Amino acid sequence: MSYLRCALPMLSSSKGRTPVYVCVCRAVTENEVHDCIAAGAKSARQIRDATGAGGDCASCVRKICAILKRSENLMPTA
Repeated sequence: MSYLRCALPMLSSSKGRTPVYVCVCRAVTENEVHDCIAAGAKSARQIRDATGAGGDCASCVRKICAILKRSENLMPTA
């Protein structure tokens, strides 16, 4: 599954901005979640499997679901 490739170490954030953490327990940023979605992840479980986000206290799962929903709404329809 290609979405597993997104579990790479965090690169420096774009334009020198401070990364926004979605999951503090696992230090997963919004950019990493977006990278997983771009690589094909379609659920919070797939993002958890790739990054670990949501695997500890799970307080970030709502944020991850919101990012997923937003990305679905931005996808062009065929």
